[in-house]
Amino acid sequence: MAELPTRLSRGVLDAGGRGLSAAFGLVARVRPAAKPLHPRGRLYDAVIQRQGLCEPVGVPFIDEPGTTSALVRVSRALGLPPALPDIHGMAIRLPVDGGRHADILLAATGLGRISRYVLLPGASADHRSYSTLIPYETSGGPLNLAAIPVQGEYRAFDLACAHTQEKWTIFARMRLEESPAQEQVTFDPVLNTLPGLGYYDWAVRLRERAYRAARRSRADD
Repeated sequence: MAELPTRLSRGVLDAGGRGLSAAFGLVARVRPAAKPLHPRGRLYDAVIQRQGLCEPVGVPFIDEPGTTSALVRVSRALGLPPALPDIHGMAIRLPVDGGRHADILLAATGLGRISRYVLLPGASADHRSYSTLIPYETSGGPLNLAAIPVQGEYRAFDLACAHTQEKWTIFARMRLEESPAQEQVTFDPVLNTLPGLGYYDWAVRLRERAYRAARRSRADD
């Protein structure tokens, strides 16, 4: 299972990375800004209560119980008017030892074995499920993360993980509260990784071009 992603060809992945970079560059030219994608969002302070896992996956944040404070941004990818469908994103910033932070980016998707890899646009960000789309590399194999809305509880999400096409296992509950700080915050999951979560080479090639384009856009703003 862990070797599955590496069978993708370098040429296809480089082409995918170039495509993401070109798409990002096009949006940046049409709408020059520090954040051409996800230009407007709402910040929340979050408390994550982690219950841990009986069967560890090799990621301390997921495996071990505890309470973590976080910063969460919910946004619309294209910044379309609220009445129009858009692709919603959720960015989670977690503290890391040494005064660093780690960023996890999720997008609105389904939760099925296939639909967790499919973006699902919608008009509202409420009651939507999110996933990381591209699996992380861990000592236990490819791992996806998800944020699943809690039925009957406003602004609460269960955080879950799953190996490729396997069932989700909940490891934490995250509750959001309005944050008084609404300054521009930039998230970068390629530079700011969580201990135990890595990227496969193919995923780095796929994403790095797009994130380089994002950094250039911010530098030129």
